[in-house]
Amino acid sequence: MKSPRRYHITTFGCQMNKADSERMAGILENMGFECSDDPNNANLVLYNTCTIRDNAEQKVYSYLGRQAKRKHEQSDLTLVVAGCVAQQEGETLLRRVPELDLVMGPQHANRLRDLLEQVFDGNQVVATEPIHIVEDITKPRRDSRISAWVNVIYGCNERCTYCVVPNVRGKEQSRIPEAIRAEMEGLGQQGYQEITLLGQNIDAYGRDLPGVTESGRHRHTLTDLLYYVHDVPGIERIRFATSHPRYFTERLIRACNELPKVCEHFHIPFQSGDNDILKAMARGYTHQKYRRIIDKIREYMPDASISADAIVGFPGETEAQFENTLNLVEDIGFDQLNTAAYSPRPGTPAAQWEEQLSEEVKSDRLQRLNRLVSVKAAERSQRYLGRIEEVLVEDQNPKDTTQVMGRTRGNRLTFFTGDLRELKGQLVNVKITQTRAFSLTGESLRY
Repeated sequence: MKSPRRYHITTFGCQMNKADSERMAGILENMGFECSDDPNNANLVLYNTCTIRDNAEQKVYSYLGRQAKRKHEQSDLTLVVAGCVAQQEGETLLRRVPELDLVMGPQHANRLRDLLEQVFDGNQVVATEPIHIVEDITKPRRDSRISAWVNVIYGCNERCTYCVVPNVRGKEQSRIPEAIRAEMEGLGQQGYQEITLLGQNIDAYGRDLPGVTESGRHRHTLTDLLYYVHDVPGIERIRFATSHPRYFTERLIRACNELPKVCEHFHIPFQSGDNDILKAMARGYTHQKYRRIIDKIREYMPDASISADAIVGFPGETEAQFENTLNLVEDIGFDQLNTAAYSPRPGTPAAQWEEQLSEEVKSDRLQRLNRLVSVKAAERSQRYLGRIEEVLVEDQNPKDTTQVMGRTRGNRLTFFTGDLRELKGQLVNVKITQTRAFSLTGESLRY
């Protein structure tokens, strides 16, 4: 009997990449491949890559080097690079790693089957040309059985001076509301309880779809979409990411407050607390506007969790400008903050600028920011002490197998004693007995 063909996917980077990997895994399983956790045991190895930071890109090349060597001994091995590094490098990747069979940008994820058929016919294929993204036909192979990503808009029309995303993910293309709802209904029927609606710039959803209301606003906005999908049976929680302060409206905040299934958690990157740096980044807002958005969220939902992204060491950033970022973090008190030192990316304007900061300065600022983030997150966590929180159980605590773990509606990781076989996928009320900067411990009230 012929042994089954096995595939392995390694995913780098953002939630969009994870969603793309799930879709490509679904295509491979439809083609008769089985999943393998070990790349060295697979006939097809796919790296879904990220180019936001240089270290992720370098890691891809080191992983690829190992598999390229293996291909010299195992000629039936198929090597694929997908995602943003593939889009950015294109043919250059083939020159650097001639053992590659397929290089494909993120817009081509749904075409994986067609592209592989060309490879199996003996071709080396590069698919990085811009295309209209076809509606998903294949069911993704979801990594979780409890929560799922649903793409609502692909691409990004912003032109932030540090970011490669528009170059590698293309122009904004929104999915029609009916297709999004149909995917969510299918997930609800399969027992999924939580959906995260995804977009590189999700607040831009619908701008490219036809139709305006009598008052002249776009008929399709993220707010309209939330109302449209809110009553999908079986789905208990809805989240969305990633937001852009330029497009975040009071109407959206009101909808989140009115719709019981939408979680009280907002991820809104600010990137810098200094207006001159924000202008150099081409972000299109001021720190005052950002603060007004957070104030408005807290006016409607005082307990809402706020998370964000920030970059330190942007070209030309002075100590005083960096301190404006610290001031913003001190004043707002984020529940979580993803921080990064600026990393020059190929083809972006900021990478060409002369006033690049030294690695020492960037590293020092990153450490100082991270210390403040931990202090503020620990302060924010204290509000949970003694409270009863609804936790959606996802998995076992890897450090203590007597405990399960899940997330509150505010996205705080929470641990409590329990049996995963009985509790996985359940919404459990948990009394919080211990708080830390980024997680909580509690006692189940089920018994």
